Amino acid sequence: MIKLVQHTLQRELTLAYRRRADLLNPLFFFVLVVSLFPMGITTDLDKLTEMSGGVLWVCALLASLLSLDLMFRNDFEDGSLEQMLLSSAPPQVIVLCKIFCHWLVTGVPLTLLSPLLSIMLALPGHALPVLMASLLLGTFSLSLIGSIGAALTVGLRKGGLLLTILIMPVLVPVLIFGTSTVQAIVLGLAWPGYLAFLGAFTAGAFALAPWLTVAALKVSVCD
Repeated sequence: MIKLVQHTLQRELTLAYRRRADLLNPLFFFVLVVSLFPMGITTDLDKLTEMSGGVLWVCALLASLLSLDLMFRNDFEDGSLEQMLLSSAPPQVIVLCKIFCHWLVTGVPLTLLSPLLSIMLALPGHALPVLMASLLLGTFSLSLIGSIGAALTVGLRKGGLLLTILIMPVLVPVLIFGTSTVQAIVLGLAWPGYLAFLGAFTAGAFALAPWLTVAALKVSVCD
């Protein structure tokens, strides 16, 4: 099992490194949208501070969606995805490794960029650790839930829009609790409860997503 995880992680990270252009698109989108927001909406620092958590969260969510369609598509096109499902190795473990690698190359970089971009939105310095913690949990939830949608649409040539429509309603709680966490600490209110709800949602997604993703892949690929 350990060798399977190591091999899968090494393979996914190597493939991700070869597709650097696809992985940089979400980061460029995140930077551009957050940078343009103060110029397009308002330059008032007080208003920017109040909206900073929501802006960063919405932009990070949309940026992460850009790379979800690629989670299984290359494996589907070269036939390795079907072999993965038919092999004796537990497909849930392989899927979980692919989800983790997607989060590692998408969600983590977005989280690391957020403190720099928060300066443009006048986010208080004491809120940065909470912002990063919420984004780490939220982007991992996005990768987990998004894997189900990516599995359902992997057989479609242009499944990106359908993927977004499928998973966006499920991501609403993540967006609400993530934004509320940041806004609470900015306003001086109690924020641990919001972060706990976000963590609970992520834990639930972690428990269910690999199984649901494998089932969706079997429907899309094997049937």
